[in-house]
Amino acid sequence: MIEMKNIHTYIFFVLLLLVCSSCSDFLDKEPDSELTLEMVFQDKTRLESWLANVYSGIPDPTYPYAKDIGWEVLGDDMTPSERWRQWGWYLIPAILGEWNTSTPWKGDYWAKFPRLIRSAYIFIENAHPLPEQDISAKEVENMKVECRFLAAYYYYLLVNTYGPIPFKPNYIAPTDASLAELMTGQVPYDTIIDWLDKEFKEVAKLLPATYTDSSKYGRATSIMALAVRARMLLFAASPLVNGNPDYKGHVNCDNEELFNSNYEHDKWKKAVDANKELIELAHANGAKLYYEYNKDGSIDPFTSYQNMMLTRWIDGNKEILFARPVNDGKTYDRYCIASGSKGTGGYGVTQSLVDAFFMKNGLPIDDNHSGYVEKGFATEDIKYETDWEGRKNGVITTKGTYNMYCNREPRFYVSVNYSNAYSKLDNRYLDFRYKKTDNNGTHDAPQNGYLARKKVHPDSNPIKNYYPYRPGILYRLGEVYLNYAEALNEYKDEESSRKEALSYVNKIRVRAGVREYTFAAVGDDDENFIQVENTQTALRKAIRLERRVELCCEGIRYDDLRRWKEAEHELNREFYGMNFYGTENSDDENNEKAFFKRTVYQKRVYNKEYYWFPVYQTEMDKNPKLEQAPFWK
Repeated sequence: MIEMKNIHTYIFFVLLLLVCSSCSDFLDKEPDSELTLEMVFQDKTRLESWLANVYSGIPDPTYPYAKDIGWEVLGDDMTPSERWRQWGWYLIPAILGEWNTSTPWKGDYWAKFPRLIRSAYIFIENAHPLPEQDISAKEVENMKVECRFLAAYYYYLLVNTYGPIPFKPNYIAPTDASLAELMTGQVPYDTIIDWLDKEFKEVAKLLPATYTDSSKYGRATSIMALAVRARMLLFAASPLVNGNPDYKGHVNCDNEELFNSNYEHDKWKKAVDANKELIELAHANGAKLYYEYNKDGSIDPFTSYQNMMLTRWIDGNKEILFARPVNDGKTYDRYCIASGSKGTGGYGVTQSLVDAFFMKNGLPIDDNHSGYVEKGFATEDIKYETDWEGRKNGVITTKGTYNMYCNREPRFYVSVNYSNAYSKLDNRYLDFRYKKTDNNGTHDAPQNGYLARKKVHPDSNPIKNYYPYRPGILYRLGEVYLNYAEALNEYKDEESSRKEALSYVNKIRVRAGVREYTFAAVGDDDENFIQVENTQTALRKAIRLERRVELCCEGIRYDDLRRWKEAEHELNREFYGMNFYGTENSDDENNEKAFFKRTVYQKRVYNKEYYWFPVYQTEMDKNPKLEQAPFWK
């Protein structure tokens, strides 16, 4: 039992930690005993530093997003070298089923975001104009709305990770708060989502859509607020949290149901309206898909798709809706670049992602008319019309390339490095065979025969330690088009709605350089369209296939699998790739030295409790009002 004096000590240090840890950058400048909140908010530099620190929790969508946060690792798009777990890749054991309520996680949202939320509310309560230091009343009011957005955003990330959480918005615990006041139980999921819905919409009315001052790039905007809201409401309408019977009876300390197990179709309408509102605001402020063009004026799908992830907003990338200006793309690139080019060379993509990409004609590989050939090797070079750096003399795949990789759509080549892919970095073709140029046989090698190429800057050079800047894109317009299409198709099983949804999918496919879909009948030799059955089920499948490809390697796939309630099927199985130990350019299934044969490299485990991160056991031990996430023990 905790003694009374220890309770007061605990409260003091909790509150001190919540305040001081959020502003350590400038608290280090003076002894704590000499610096007060009043002093902080009387000084322009300290005030701006406090605000910058509130922003600091926005996840980095490059690296360490994969290692520390984990949304890429947990999905079925990207796969790190399993032996990297010894260097702090804590979620590698998790994907293998080695996960419990005490498993460490560097993202640590449970501890991190409440501190930042508190810092945001302290700013709102204490910041005031400093006209003599060029901080106007208008600027301060905008900063306060930015803090409202950030607090709501961090609450969203918490509820998206843990499900129902302790939730008390706009509240700062007084210094004399009792331990009981600090320890609260979880609030129902829908209650939190409803509040965040209203809050994001309200702050969107108060924030500018864009800033004319380029130095404010990355600061909160109305578009950012509506982007987070739209993605959140799509998740909230999806099967995991909309009528999921698995969570019936999961209650909080007050015996309230934490999830609504009754399906509410109107949640899809909320998602439709939120995404449409976002699209209209974004379009009104100049947002559009990013395009680059060939010399003849046609769209270059290779450079468009590649540079959409690399080009800054100020340089013409108006597809960006929400980006983190400061990011660690250098480390991401280093992990993806082959060891033969002096990269770490162990961060790959899965065989299932390779299989998901369409053929050049826009059909999936399992379609009888796709022309897909898996076995054997190309008998000639294959060219595409493009200025992309990933080809030599116009050739995308050379004679001798494994047929699996030939005649695929442009997004495949931009996203995947496979054995015999061309590397601009040192003007050569990659070789992932065992103990060859790009497979040194260690943990720093492509464990399943592939490396990630998407988001890697083509000019990055580990030898020269040169890594060009790229924006850390968290939300982009292409995703919103697909979000809107999905929500619309789910909400209205009507032909008019399906046609509108299909038009947004086609916007993505046109940029990707593959044929558009149509519900109308087309001939087998039609070079412009592919017929899709005019049903909700068929369109749902088309939308999901498009999401898998278009949004790959962006940290979105895992949430898609979760919200569709498919993670326990797609992630609980054997994962395949090429033969890591293969030394020969052979696809002979009976030849143990053949590299080009599907080989199990990893057995993943995904149980029904994994849909939500667990509450750390230490937190459960401290707060008896908490309920563990569903099915965790």
